[in-house]
Amino acid sequence: MHPTVTIRPIQENDNTDLAIIIRNALAEFGANKPGTVFFDPTTDELYELFQTAGSFYFVAEDEDGQLLGGGGIFPTEGLPDGTCELVKMYLTKNARGKGLGKLMIEHCLAWAKENGYTQVYLETMPELKQALKVYELFGFEYLDGPLGNSGHFGCDRWMLKKMNDE
Repeated sequence: MHPTVTIRPIQENDNTDLAIIIRNALAEFGANKPGTVFFDPTTDELYELFQTAGSFYFVAEDEDGQLLGGGGIFPTEGLPDGTCELVKMYLTKNARGKGLGKLMIEHCLAWAKENGYTQVYLETMPELKQALKVYELFGFEYLDGPLGNSGHFGCDRWMLKKMNDE
């Protein structure tokens, strides 16, 4: 990964670029289907969404200030106590395969742990094969069904990581 990548908190003016990155990534993998963040109205208002208590969203940008992607932690409704969700973790095509996704996940997991979460949940799709492999490397384990009320019925892979696994 290039050493001039900056990881910072989301800003309001990031909304449009992040929505494009998320939707382009889903379309690229054929995962732009109903019941996913592709059609979720909050995808266009991530800054506002991540003003929610117990949430945080990281953005990666290059030395020219171009957004490379982002990922966050969110206290999704209906999750067990002490559990948050790893959400909206997407990178541009050119930023993938260089370790940036792993770095973003590390930031998110560290933030979750520092903020008292004991488990991190995620929902994804089989189309995102490389992401599944990365999540497995981080110790996420497959579940038989969803937790919480994300509303993303288009996701059929559910994973959970206990934070004491480190």
